[in-house]
Amino acid sequence: MADLPGAVLFACNLNRVRSPMAAGLMRRFYGQRVFVDSCGLRHDEDGLVDPFSVAVMDEVGVDLSGHRSKTFDDLEDLSFDTVISLTPEAHHRDVELARRAAVEIEYWPTLDPTLAMGSREAVLEAYRTVRDALEARIFQRFPQMRTFGG
Repeated sequence: MADLPGAVLFACNLNRVRSPMAAGLMRRFYGQRVFVDSCGLRHDEDGLVDPFSVAVMDEVGVDLSGHRSKTFDDLEDLSFDTVISLTPEAHHRDVELARRAAVEIEYWPTLDPTLAMGSREAVLEAYRTVRDALEARIFQRFPQMRTFGG
């Protein structure tokens, strides 16, 4: 079984929904052994995490309420072992990063729950689906012993 990477970056478009959720889950299960961060391609107007993301992550014990979105340019360091793109646009940016640095690039196509329509509960269910899919993908990709049970 391969070792865990030392540093993982999750990237999406605005760093408000998918990448903060993925980073929060990764930190929960591997945070004692892996540096984890997230970023987006561009800033949103308020820089705050999506409130539905906060709600569904709170359900599994991950607090995203203090998250502020950032871009690749806002990162202090780009020394990541693995960069995981969650959107096609982020994947294109990550491929550019790989041309300048020794980094493993992965693309995990992830649905955008902000497109969900309907009642509050229906929207929350779309976010839960994304959260649970990200968790399953993290465990599939990094099956090593987790630091916290789930």
